[in-house]
Amino acid sequence: MGGTKILAAAINSKDGIITRVKKETPPKKEKYIEAISGIVDDVIEKLHLNKSNVKAVCLGVPGSVNPLTGIIGLAPNLGLKNFNIGEKLSKVISYPVLIENDVNLGALGIKKFGVAKKAKNMIAVFIGTGIGGGIIINEKIYRGSNFVAGEIGHMVVEKDGPLCGCGNRGCIEAVASRTAIVRNIEYDIKKGKRSVLSDFVKNKERIKSKALSQAVKDKDAVAVKRLSEAAESIGIMLAGVSNLLNVDMIVLGGGVIEAMGGFMMPVIKKSFKKN
Repeated sequence: MGGTKILAAAINSKDGIITRVKKETPPKKEKYIEAISGIVDDVIEKLHLNKSNVKAVCLGVPGSVNPLTGIIGLAPNLGLKNFNIGEKLSKVISYPVLIENDVNLGALGIKKFGVAKKAKNMIAVFIGTGIGGGIIINEKIYRGSNFVAGEIGHMVVEKDGPLCGCGNRGCIEAVASRTAIVRNIEYDIKKGKRSVLSDFVKNKERIKSKALSQAVKDKDAVAVKRLSEAAESIGIMLAGVSNLLNVDMIVLGGGVIEAMGGFMMPVIKKSFKKN
């Protein structure tokens, strides 16, 4: 579950992912439980599954999560704080419910099935609506003493910088996430700079990663500048993480990288090596 979409998948031990269903995240948090329960039902109906064959439901959320209690400590992009989502879901879903940080799950998947199979220690960093990290140490998820290890999005990279959803200023999430990139582009356009994205701002439409990617292909000066700045900041942040943990591999993912990795990765790598 992310700030803009909920993506559900059915997985079995033989074939891995066998189907996917996607829907938009409701704008109101009061609708989250209904939406999650609904997409679980959608997956079951799509596959014509016998409900007795469903062993468990696992939900990944973007924020600090205690997997033992199912409580979300803080998820700024969902507007949730000290929210027992595990308990609430258990009342409407008739299967065991497991709650985990979304990027922890992503990191575990990359380690077990992806490019990091041979890496004993690795970090996954997902850049989308927000920015999060998942840390694998000695082939296991490292959660930290209070289950908040890997909250890379809230590392400060700009003193007295933009306000972050967590309440602090200058976090990498407030500087280089899609939310931050779009905010900066909208600011430039409102200040009179010409851009192929101007109509989105004029019509108050949300600028998605696909539109940003096309703007870069069109060599739009505003988009290129703001994405380059974000990529440079990401490189600086990753250099700090690498200096601290010295892992075997860092893997980048998320909607921003998937859509614009071709443009951003060279800038990120250059900034990473420089720092």
